[in-house]
Amino acid sequence: MPLADDAVEARAHGWRTLAALHARIEDALERALQAAHELSVSEYTVLDVLARQDGWHMRMQQLSRAAVLSQSATTRLVTRLENRGILARFLCPDDRRGIYTEVTPTGLALLAAARPTHDAVLETALAEADAIPELRAVVATVRGLTAGQTV
Repeated sequence: MPLADDAVEARAHGWRTLAALHARIEDALERALQAAHELSVSEYTVLDVLARQDGWHMRMQQLSRAAVLSQSATTRLVTRLENRGILARFLCPDDRRGIYTEVTPTGLALLAAARPTHDAVLETALAEADAIPELRAVVATVRGLTAGQTV
């Protein structure tokens, strides 16, 4: 059963609003993380995802999904961070075809330094977006998510 035209438009409007909020936040985070820590948003995300894992490592395919990147983009990003001494790769002991990626102590220190910047910029970006009537409902939804939820 097809959706009514106004339901389609409401869904499209909701998506555009979410995309606008995402773009505002990502732009602010990108500028701040690059300036203060020489990290992209994707690099920060990969470090954050890995650091939240027990043992601080994941298979590359899992990391791609968690960071919302293609496998090739993840491989290039991990290679860049590995060359900087921030991540390391090693073969899975149970499956020699599997490759794990792990945060190094240098990477953990960089993440610890970058996290306050990330969190402050995120809060500022949300506060600024909350002042825009068209974004207010989406901001409220983001703020209403519990810290334990993952997407």
